[in-house]
Amino acid sequence: MAKNESQPVPLDVKYMTICDSTAQMIEKARADGVTLDHDRAAAMKACPIGADSACCKHCGMGPCRLSSKDPYAKVGVCGATIDTIMSRNFARMVATGTAAHSDHGLVLLKLFRQVALGRVPDYQIKDELKLQELAERLGIETEGRETADIALDLADELEKTFIQTEGEIPLLRLAPEKTLDTWRKLGVAPRGAMREVMELLLRTHIGVDQDYKNITRQSSRTALADGWGGSMVATELSDILFGTPYPVQIEVDMGVLDEKQVNVLVHGHEPALLEAMMVACADPHLIAMAREAGASGINLVGMCCSGLEVLGRHGLPHAGNFNSTEAVLVTGAVDAMAVDVQCIKQGMAQVSECYGTRFITTNERCHIEGAEHVPFDDHHPRDCADAIIVKAVNRFRDRKGPVVIPKNRHRGVAGFSYESINYMLGGTFRGSYAPLNDNIINGRIRGVAGVVGCNNPRVRHDWVHVELVRELIRNDVLVLQTGCSQIALMKNGLTTPEAAHFAGPGLREVCEAVGMPPVLGLGACVDNSRILIAASEMVRVGGLGNSIADLPVAGAAPEWMSEKAVAIGQYFVASGVYTVFGVTFPIVQNTKFQRHLFEELEDEGMGKWGFAREPDEMARMIIEHIDKKRKALGLDRSRERLLVDMADRRALESAA
Repeated sequence: MAKNESQPVPLDVKYMTICDSTAQMIEKARADGVTLDHDRAAAMKACPIGADSACCKHCGMGPCRLSSKDPYAKVGVCGATIDTIMSRNFARMVATGTAAHSDHGLVLLKLFRQVALGRVPDYQIKDELKLQELAERLGIETEGRETADIALDLADELEKTFIQTEGEIPLLRLAPEKTLDTWRKLGVAPRGAMREVMELLLRTHIGVDQDYKNITRQSSRTALADGWGGSMVATELSDILFGTPYPVQIEVDMGVLDEKQVNVLVHGHEPALLEAMMVACADPHLIAMAREAGASGINLVGMCCSGLEVLGRHGLPHAGNFNSTEAVLVTGAVDAMAVDVQCIKQGMAQVSECYGTRFITTNERCHIEGAEHVPFDDHHPRDCADAIIVKAVNRFRDRKGPVVIPKNRHRGVAGFSYESINYMLGGTFRGSYAPLNDNIINGRIRGVAGVVGCNNPRVRHDWVHVELVRELIRNDVLVLQTGCSQIALMKNGLTTPEAAHFAGPGLREVCEAVGMPPVLGLGACVDNSRILIAASEMVRVGGLGNSIADLPVAGAAPEWMSEKAVAIGQYFVASGVYTVFGVTFPIVQNTKFQRHLFEELEDEGMGKWGFAREPDEMARMIIEHIDKKRKALGLDRSRERLLVDMADRRALESAA
C-alpha cells in the first residue's frame, strides 16, 4: 500500500473537497494507510519559478531560471528574454493540448470511415439528419444519394482538418464571416492540425522564433486547429455515429455503485469503448456469468469525460469527476476500472492494487505500469468489452475487503447540444436561437458564460465551480458547461429545471417559461466546440453583433489542470471570447507577454485572457466583461416591458 509517510499531519478534508463522497473516501483511505491525490498535492509544493513559467529547459545549455520578481534582470544562456521563454512554454502547452484533441478527432474519423464502408458492423450511423446537414454546410451534395456515399465524402473533406498543409480547415466555414475575416487578417486561420502543431513546436526550438508576439500568433493558429478542427470533428462525428444528445435525467455520485452487482467503471475520453461496453453489459451470457458468481447483475458506470459522452446520449449513471477517480476505488466496490486516454492518473494503479480492483488500460497510447492491458480494436470492440466484464466478474467472485459505498446520489439533467437547444427554444417547426437573442437584448438574460473543465487538487475540489456558477446565474447569466465542471454542478443540484429558483429574476423567468435549467450541460471537454457552434448561431440570428467577439459572452476554467485546457482557452480567446482561468496561470505578471495575452489580443479583434483564484472575483470579472459588451451593443439599458391594452391593439390593427 502507498503509505501516508510524506504527510504526518493530513489536512482536514473539508479544505480539500466539498464532495461528501470524496471526503468520506479520503478519510477511509487514510485509515487504510493509502495516499490519494489530494494528500499527494498537499505534500508536494509547486515550484514557484515553474509555476510562473520563468524557467526554460528546452536545450542542453540550461535549465535557465529567471526571476519572477525581477524578470528583466537577466536572460537565458542563449539570450532568451522572459517573454520569449514564457511564450515558448505557453506554446508547447497549446501544441500538446491540440495534439490530444486532434488525435481524438482523428480516431473518430478513422472509425467513421470504416463504418461508412461497412467494415465495422458493431457500429452504425445513428443520426443521418446531422450527417446530411453537416455535409450540406460543407458543400457536399446530398440530394438522392445513399447515406454511405455522403459519409465517405464527408470523411474525405474532414480529413483535411488533420493532414492539409495549405488552405483552411473545412469547419472554419461554420464561423461567422467577420470572425473568419479577423483570423485571415491576422494570419491565424489554421491549415491543418499536423502542420500547425509541427510548426509551433519548431518555433519553440532553441534558436528559432524569438518574438513572443509571433510565437503567440502561431499558438492561436494551432489552438484554432483544435477548437474548429480536431475537437469539432470529434464532437460532430460522435453525434453522427452514436446519436446526438438530447436532454435526459441522470444520476451522479458514488451512490450509483451497487454492492450486490458487478461494478464496472469506464474512465477516459474516447466514446467507442463505452458504447461497446453498454452492449456487452446487456449480453444475456455475461449477465448469467455474473449471476453465477453471486451478483444480481452488471452495473456499468461512467467516470469523467467518457462517462459524460454517454451520460447525455443514454442516461448512463456517472460516479464522479477527475478528483474522485482515485477516491471511488477506495469503496472496494469497483470490480474493474477500464481506461483509455487522457486524464488517467498513474496513481490509480497503486490504489487499485490496494483494494483489489482490476485496473485495465485499453489504448495503445496509454499503458500504465502495474495495470493490465486489454487492447481495444474498433473493428472487434466486443473482444475488449467482454474481456473486461469477465475480469470484473472474477474479481466480484473473489472480493476480499469490505465494501463501503457512500449513499450520495444526485439527479441532474444533461444532454444539451446545439440541436436540442435549438428545438427547446423554438420547437420542431420553428427551432431557432432567436428567443435566446431576444432575451439577451431585452435584458432578461444578461449574457452567456461557459464554465468548463477539470478539477485540480491544488484547490478545494468542486467548490470554485459551484460558487462561480451560483454567482453567475444569480446575476442572470446563463451558464453552459462541459467536462468535470458539469458533474460538480450536478452533485450540487444546479442542473435541474427546479434550480431556476437560484437564478436572478430575468433568467428565472426564461427558465420557467421554457422548462430548462439555468445551467446547460453540453458534454465532455472535447465538446467545448458545441459552445463555439452556439456562439456562431447567436451571431447568425442577429441583433448581437457580427462576430463572436461582439457577443456578451465569456468563459472560465476555474479548476483547470491540463495542457488541453490551455489549448481550449487559447482557441476561445482567438475566437473572440474573454476567458478566465483559476488556480494558477503560467506567466509572470507585468511582463510584455502578460500584457499581450491579457490586453493586446483583444485590441486585435480577438478575446483576451483573465486570471483570478476566488470565485467571486471571477464572477465579477465575467459580469463586468458581459456588461461592457452589452454597452458596446447599445444594450446597457433594458427595454421597458409594455403591457398592450385593447385600445393599443385596435390602433395596431387599424394601422396594419
